[in-house]
This record gives sequence, C-alpha cells and structure tokens, in this order.
Amino acid sequence: MTEPGSSGAEPTRRPSDDYTEQLLGRPLELRRRDVSRGAEVSLLSARKFWHALGFPVVDTDDELFTEADQKALSAVAGIVRDGLLDEQTALAMTRAFARSADRLAGWQSQLIAEAVEAHMTAALEEEGDTAEGETRSVPSTETATETARRLSALTDRLEPLLVYAWRRHLSATVSRMLADADPESYGMTKMRSVGFADLVNFTALVRRMSERDLARLVSRFEALSADVITAHGGRLIKTVGDEVLFTTMGAAPAAAIALDLVEAMAQDDLLPDVRCGMARGPIISRLGDVFGTTVNRASRLTAVAQAGTVLVDATMARELASLSGFELTGQRRRILRGVGPVTPSLLRRATSPARRSTSPVTPEQGTPDPARRDRSHPEPRPRT
Repeated sequence: MTEPGSSGAEPTRRPSDDYTEQLLGRPLELRRRDVSRGAEVSLLSARKFWHALGFPVVDTDDELFTEADQKALSAVAGIVRDGLLDEQTALAMTRAFARSADRLAGWQSQLIAEAVEAHMTAALEEEGDTAEGETRSVPSTETATETARRLSALTDRLEPLLVYAWRRHLSATVSRMLADADPESYGMTKMRSVGFADLVNFTALVRRMSERDLARLVSRFEALSADVITAHGGRLIKTVGDEVLFTTMGAAPAAAIALDLVEAMAQDDLLPDVRCGMARGPIISRLGDVFGTTVNRASRLTAVAQAGTVLVDATMARELASLSGFELTGQRRRILRGVGPVTPSLLRRATSPARRSTSPVTPEQGTPDPARRDRSHPEPRPRT
C-alpha cells in the first residue's frame, strides 16, 4: 500500500506495523468507504464517529480499518436508529469511552515498559555493565519493542477483564445514582464527603530523584492510596502526581480513609508524609470528575494542613463529633483563598472512648496553632 502522492515504490515498513494487526485482532483490509457502507451510514457520520474516538480524520482510501471498526460503527448507528440515544448523546458516550481507553492504554503500556526496563537493568547489573541502565525519559528501542511484543500477547487475555471491570463500575455508579435519588436531591447536585491527600515536600523530592525513582514513588503512592480508599468503600476520583482526590457517601468512611492514608504513608519507607483536607457538602459530577465549593474547600484545607495531619470543615466535624473513634480539636478561623472564612478542626483517632471532640477554640485561649508547629514532624510517630 503506497502513501498518497508517492511514486509507487515499496513503502518503508515501520516497526509499529508489525504489531498493529496483532493488537487490533483483525487484519487491516477495509477502506473508509467500506466501513461506512457496511455500517449503513454516511461518510460524514463515520467521520464523526472516528473523530469522537479521538483519532484524526482519514482522508485517504488506504486500507486502514478492520472488521471491528465496522462493527463498532454499526453498533453506535444502531443505538441511534433504535431511538435509545440521539446522535449527540451517542457521540458523547463514544467520546467518554475513547478518553478513558486512551488513558488506560497509556497507563498500561507504561507499566509494562517499566517492568521491561527494570528487568533489562537488572540483567545489565549482573553483567557488571550499568552504562546502558541509566534513567531514560523515553524507552529505548529494545524496551519499546519488547513492550509491544508483551502487550500483543496479553491483549486477548486482558480484554475480558476490561469488560468485567467496566460492568462492575457501571453497577456501582448506578447504585450511587439511585441512592442519591431522594427528595433532598436536585439536579446533578448530591451530598458527599470530599478528601484530598497531598504528599509533603514533593517538589523538593522531584529535584533530587531520578526519573525512574520518581516513577516508582508515584506508582507506590497511587497503589497505596487506591488500596486504602477502596478498602473503606470510597471512590478514587483521580490522581495528579503528588495528590489524590476521593469521595465517600458518608463522613465516617472519609475520616477513616484520611487517617489510614496518613498512617500508611508514615510507615512506608519510600513515601514522604502526607497531609489531608476534607469537606462535606453538595458536589457536581461531570465527566468522571467532581466540582463545586465543597471540592474547593477540601483542596484549600489540604494546602494549609501540616504534614501528617487531617483537617476537616465544620460540616464534617459536626457529623463526626457524634461518632466514636474520632477526636476533633477546633482550630483558629482562617480565610481560604477562593473559599472565604472557614473554621477547621484537626481530626485524630480517639485516644479514649470517653473523649470524642473538643469545642473550637480561639488563639487567645492559648491552644498552640498547628500552623506554627514544625512542618516536617508535627506529630512524631515511630515508623515500622
């Protein structure tokens, strides 16, 4: 197959061509007109679908598509024809699949590449040759080729897991939606406990660590955070390098997550301390993310929290005050940027069943302000 405008000479075959059909699972034997004709849609509709998937518009008649492309287009067109979704919603749904799949593919490819790189580095070190094992910002040709080979071998085995995970998460999402459908709910707004966990001194760590060590640290943080959050029934909304955002239906699970995250990071030899900020109130969900004043308040509280501590807003403090297992200490009133005045409380595990919380205090009463304590070790604890 020659490129448009070429003289007809045999094209140079790229290494990626050897794995394309393996990963797609079917041969590239259809042109764009074949796909649209087989799906019984116009070229314009086919182009909209392809663009919604996140790929550039194809203007050539080369054989770039497979039977799977035709079936996928037929499925979306059938949903519209049967009246289950209008075209705009169907394309938005396709876009949601595409954005998630793009991130998933990049994430999984990076995981495999890191595993391959680590194996190659270990082999070089055994041979006494570490010159080629230095950190690279881009995988070497050997790493990329081996990663492609492994992914080609894993695709058929991983595909059922993808469908299973999607169905499970879809079920959990619908359950949350039904739980929110009560007389006090309105529109897309719902009550949630929102929490942020932020690694302390991450910027300084980035300057000192190699790319490989930094990747290992971020992966460890994401994995450990996900384990803690899901163990308490929370939902991990997103991770952004040194920070995770999570939500829960109730206040108690969120408090347990924040306290466990602080302890887990303190006991981990690789990770620095973490600080958490939490708020409770209405949120807005959109495109898999959450927005609103409650989210902003939790974020700002995280920014003013000290290493190894958890700050909660007044709404969350009131709900936790009636529960055993938690101890709340009122802090001085603060003006948070973009949020306004907030009187946070410091959350700890209860040291005594009889003592759950203390009333908010003012600086004049002489209670030490956590903001004046040493940021690196505000509450010393033994590491295991």
